[in-house]
Amino acid sequence: MTRIDTPWGPWEAAPLEEVVALMRGLAAPWWVAGGHALELTAGRAYREHADVDIALLRRDHLAARRLLTGWDVHAAIVPGTLRPWPVDEVLPGSAHDIWVREHPDGPWRFQLMLDESAEEEWIYRRDPRVRRPLTDLTIKRNGFRHVVPEVQLLYKSKIRRPKDEIDFETVLPLLDDGQRHWLAASLRTEHTTHPWLAHLPHTP
Repeated sequence: MTRIDTPWGPWEAAPLEEVVALMRGLAAPWWVAGGHALELTAGRAYREHADVDIALLRRDHLAARRLLTGWDVHAAIVPGTLRPWPVDEVLPGSAHDIWVREHPDGPWRFQLMLDESAEEEWIYRRDPRVRRPLTDLTIKRNGFRHVVPEVQLLYKSKIRRPKDEIDFETVLPLLDDGQRHWLAASLRTEHTTHPWLAHLPHTP
């Protein structure tokens, strides 16, 4: 894993298998997200990763925090800031990005990402018009779940960093027609226009 310096201390991501082993202690649903999820879709490693993202539903965030008792856990309540997240504190709706490390003097090891939901429906936090059943949000492989590629690409569409472009180019050929149409419709809902749409089917 690559070591990266940030204003809040260095990142040295834990191996994915170690984070998965830790998260198995959480009774609530969770899934691997980010670039690792897309590599799991591809079935091969194709780029380096600076972090490990684990997603879960906001309604389960207190259970996740209790699992991490003894860890140093910080939440981004306001974008661009971090502050400690005590056990049993209910986070405000503005918080969706959580950084985790073993102790305050160590590097950050992985992130928790909070997803929105209503009953049994996943809600895209950047545009609540984009929704889908929770049962269609993840794929189970190797004994754990990861987010489906079309949803992960939607999250990556906002900034379009070089690594996001690599992910899109690598994973797009692996999407079936239904996945491509869903991604196209979701991109048009959120962005109206987007460069990736040139490679996706037209969806009225």
